[in-house]
Amino acid sequence: MAEVHPDVESVVLSEEDIRLIVSSMGRRISEDYADKNPLIVAVLRGAFVFTADLMRAITVPCSVDFMAVSSYGDGIKSSGVVRIVKDLDTKVEGRHVIVAEDILDSGLTLSYLVKLLRSRKPASIEIAAFSVKDIPNHAPAVTPRYVGAHVPDAFVVGYGLDYAERYRNLPYVGILKSEVYSR
Repeated sequence: MAEVHPDVESVVLSEEDIRLIVSSMGRRISEDYADKNPLIVAVLRGAFVFTADLMRAITVPCSVDFMAVSSYGDGIKSSGVVRIVKDLDTKVEGRHVIVAEDILDSGLTLSYLVKLLRSRKPASIEIAAFSVKDIPNHAPAVTPRYVGAHVPDAFVVGYGLDYAERYRNLPYVGILKSEVYSR
């Protein structure tokens, strides 16, 4: 196991946990999308690490493209306003689309993104969420078909997840110490 960063309170998902999760998701997607050549849409920036690993775990032909949306800025809570920062270069009409997301909490941003992509007439659209935050008494605005792991209702970083563009490179998912983001 990698050394735990001093700003991380505890590790939620180890490197081995992540490898097993992504491998399992890749197997399921490969079975479900045999002969369909899905388009994997990575939601940047957080999902790029997960998407790269997921693509290697998928054994059927697939394509990838990237969208960047913003609703957080440098904060810890969503602003509620979604901006498309980078749109797709690939046409989705008639394609089987899988939106790859790093973490699902409220689901509001992802709900907006799915509605936008649906308006472009894909053959199908599903969500592959690496992690879903377990928020008490709250159901996300969207339901992913593929869920990697559930994480606690805490500020998690690593494996693409960040706080103010830091910690994405950690090879595990950990809970960030509150004093880091309350400074």
